[in-house]
Amino acid sequence: MLSNHGRYRYSAIVDRPDYCWPDHKRLAVYIALNLEHFAFGEGLGAQLVPSLSQPDVLNYAWRDYGNRVGVWRLLELFDDLHIPIALLVNSEIYDYCPEVVNAFRDRGDEIVAHGRTNAEQQNTLSETEEATLIAETTKIITHYEKKPPMGWLGPWIAESQHTPDLLQEAGYDYLLDWCCDDQPIWFKTRAGRILSVPYPQEINDIPAIAVRGASAAEFADMMLDNFDEMQDQSQHQSLVFGIALHPYIVGQPFRLKHLRRALKYIAQYATQGTDVIWLTHPGAIAQYVQNLPVEIVP
Repeated sequence: MLSNHGRYRYSAIVDRPDYCWPDHKRLAVYIALNLEHFAFGEGLGAQLVPSLSQPDVLNYAWRDYGNRVGVWRLLELFDDLHIPIALLVNSEIYDYCPEVVNAFRDRGDEIVAHGRTNAEQQNTLSETEEATLIAETTKIITHYEKKPPMGWLGPWIAESQHTPDLLQEAGYDYLLDWCCDDQPIWFKTRAGRILSVPYPQEINDIPAIAVRGASAAEFADMMLDNFDEMQDQSQHQSLVFGIALHPYIVGQPFRLKHLRRALKYIAQYATQGTDVIWLTHPGAIAQYVQNLPVEIVP
């Protein structure tokens, strides 16, 4: 028999009990903005071009553009369209550019833990070292936000065998690492359970643009096609549609133009008084699901 993670059982989405989101809405939509900081001259990091050696000035500067310029252009766009944001934060950001987190906090956005830095990954650590990473990240975010984060996305989505257990034991309500479903599902842990909220790997600018080479227009069209199709699908089951963005990628002016086109289209469904979409945060999705009857969510 094949090895199994043991975290969840198989559940066909078409066979599950139906439920609605607040106000009888069927499609929950959230925007996840990844705010990341990287070590200079060492460690991991996304690449615009192959690195020749360290210090890798070109790729480091490209990523840093997102924190210095791109994120502020995106903030203007989100304000213009009245779009709530889930800010997925490397805790090192608080030391490097706290002004950015302050700006999103002032909007009332959710702050989600995203490890210490994306220059490291947690699945290479011992269980004790990983627990320390989670504890340090949580402590810093709690200090600045005056409350602990509800959710976690691991740097590089690199889980160990123990990650869900450690997150549940550290007080987290949900994780975003798994892209296996279009609805939230419960994960077993050694001390209880933790909710998995869908996080996108297709409608995500790193896999789509940086890895597969989609153009800015193609990525915007992917968002729109996914949104339209999920609206239709959500008539049968309430669904979650997440969009994952990185300021150093979509914050580039030529991509921002096409992102604006896509988000403007989506945002109009949340401002016309329709019962179609719930434009929200993943934390609000998690809280809603936690209050559903036990037998509703697999």
